[in-house]
Amino acid sequence: MAERIELDLLLEAIHQRYGYDFRDYARETLDRRTRQFQADHGIDSISDTIARVLREPEVFFDLISYFSINVTSFFRDPSVYAALRGRVAPLLRTWPHIKVWDAGCATGEEVYSLAILLHEEELLNRATIYATDINPSALDTAKACVYPLNILKVGGANYLECGGRASFSDYFRADHHAGVLDSRLRGKITFARHNLAMDASFGEMHVVVCRNVLIYFNSELRDHALEMFWESLEYGGFLCLGDKETTDFTSVADRFEVVDGQARIFKKKVP
Repeated sequence: MAERIELDLLLEAIHQRYGYDFRDYARETLDRRTRQFQADHGIDSISDTIARVLREPEVFFDLISYFSINVTSFFRDPSVYAALRGRVAPLLRTWPHIKVWDAGCATGEEVYSLAILLHEEELLNRATIYATDINPSALDTAKACVYPLNILKVGGANYLECGGRASFSDYFRADHHAGVLDSRLRGKITFARHNLAMDASFGEMHVVVCRNVLIYFNSELRDHALEMFWESLEYGGFLCLGDKETTDFTSVADRFEVVDGQARIFKKKVP
């Protein structure tokens, strides 16, 4: 009970001091990640964590890197990208301009995968892509768009599995033991820090991708995020969630129709 109160105090301190609201994140996840942060930094208690977070902004930003989820890869879950290519891209061609929001882009592999897919579907030249995350360190990595060769090797295999139409290496240039993304793709993406718990929605989107983020929210914050995505989408726009996420049994359940249940792709209903 005392530890639960201490965690509540830490989250309240973060909210009041920095404006980041983690109070509706799943508590087991936050507790586990706070303990890991303390172990890695030699901090003995949550009370000591609170004191340092309040007085040392660099400690706070390090802590939220533990709270945010950065498990990602290029073309992760290839069947999802195959579904986007086969079932969503043809309908996107009916719009003269396309706006895509990747919410929770982490270190960028997902949003660059989307850009490659749009390029191969001849849609990138009329697309604007927004990539957001709460973690400034992850965003810095995404903006740099330099990835180790082992990450690109896994991404290349995923790319072929989802129906890639070129060589994955065509999208990178070698730089010592890493690859640097082609500037054709980088120029179409705007990166920004965004907090799904507190910040406003992005308007007039045609696609919203938010995969494997909502599973870390409680039901209230999950519904809040889904309401935001619904508000952000044009009628007929698409929402792509993670493999354990759905609109079923949520506040927006009757406002989306299923496009591909296995790939977790939904379409905003036209009234």
